[in-house]
Amino acid sequence: MSKYIVGLDIGTTKIACFIGERAEKDKIRIVGFGRTESVGVDRGVVRNIRSTAESIRRAVADASEMAKYDVDEVYVGIAGQHIKSRSNQGSVMIPQDHRLIEKSDVDRLIEDQYRIMLEPGEEIIHVFPQNYIVDNDMLDVDIDPVGVAGKCLVANFHIVTGNTANVRNIRDAVAEAGLRIKGVVLEPIASAYAVLDMGDKAAGVALVDIGGGTTDIAIFQEGIIRHTSVLPLAGNVITNDIRDNCKILKHQAESLKTKFGSCLPTNVNQDDIIAIPGIRNQDPREIYVKTLATIINARMRMILEQVQFEIQSSGFGGQLIAGVVLTGGGARLKHIKEYSELITGIDTRIGTPDEHLDLQGSSSFEDLSHPMYATGIGLVIYGLLEAERKERENAAPAHDSKPKAEPEPEPEPDETDDKKKAKTEKSKRKSLSSDARNFSKSITEWLTRNFTEDGLNE
Repeated sequence: MSKYIVGLDIGTTKIACFIGERAEKDKIRIVGFGRTESVGVDRGVVRNIRSTAESIRRAVADASEMAKYDVDEVYVGIAGQHIKSRSNQGSVMIPQDHRLIEKSDVDRLIEDQYRIMLEPGEEIIHVFPQNYIVDNDMLDVDIDPVGVAGKCLVANFHIVTGNTANVRNIRDAVAEAGLRIKGVVLEPIASAYAVLDMGDKAAGVALVDIGGGTTDIAIFQEGIIRHTSVLPLAGNVITNDIRDNCKILKHQAESLKTKFGSCLPTNVNQDDIIAIPGIRNQDPREIYVKTLATIINARMRMILEQVQFEIQSSGFGGQLIAGVVLTGGGARLKHIKEYSELITGIDTRIGTPDEHLDLQGSSSFEDLSHPMYATGIGLVIYGLLEAERKERENAAPAHDSKPKAEPEPEPEPDETDDKKKAKTEKSKRKSLSSDARNFSKSITEWLTRNFTEDGLNE
């Protein structure tokens, strides 16, 4: 098995490929990186398979050349408004020969969730167990059901589904690019691997990934994924607002947003002006920084209010001790941390993937600590953890269950004993025959003495 893991982030504005390996102190080292403009993707959904495949090929080729490694399989992220989530409860009976619950019983329960009834055109992407109940007794979250004595295992699940056609489009685009998919991962789940640690997840945290086409939300509590959601509003909508209001080109609006944009108009100088080059022979267009901030503020308020609604509707709004973590390209907007705290009322920080990276060992080709790379780097971390988990399972000794007691073989018949037994049986039959003849003779003599021609003698 190759030591390299490849993560492919198919976003609305960019397609990024990361090739990484395990480094010291549980960090990862990025040895290859490629990034191209995303073509054929709309709000996280692949629309034009061939165009997207070509963008994938270019990003993967750049990463492959840098790492000197031929990429053939990837972990790919998935997002889009078609992503949904639901809750479900399942149960299995423990076989009579299992005194304790075994891993196979838990695996069987989880596999059953992939066969539940779904709406037409949907398929399951992830199944996340929430808690386990053994014989009507709920286990604490830190207790593994494997090894617990019981006869009925019940679990509550958080299930993430996606539109089958959209999932197929991602698979087809990757296959068109000449690659195999090792795994499909919901993007906020991948981002969480890059910017959160177990302390965040245990304390309770809401990860908000503001990308180009969608804003993805994942809520963790007690170390478990509790809620997921995808909003169809993100950075591209802000860019379009700037373009339409300022009457400039889209790439100019994107540049203004990233370089001079702010979420709080009150925090910028009202007299600052930005000059935008005119088209052809037109005069430069002047835009006040405060006007730019006002446009961004209005759209960001809408996004953050929907984020707040999702957090409150999840039922975990009051349990987020680690607060809100913002990541993705939109997390680099000025004053977004302060604005998030103002709208949501929850402590907020910016999540960057640098705490999981071996920055000194990684190639210095890009600022990998940028929040926009959280999903791609998270896919590499996810793939490494999956590979290590499978290695542990393969290395673990097989479970030796106690063999059933074989019935004791009957002793081989002894020839001498058989002869003795046959002789005894023959002797008994001869004795019984003799007794029967003697009894018949006695009856005949008694009838001769007591019966006459006239009847019974007095």
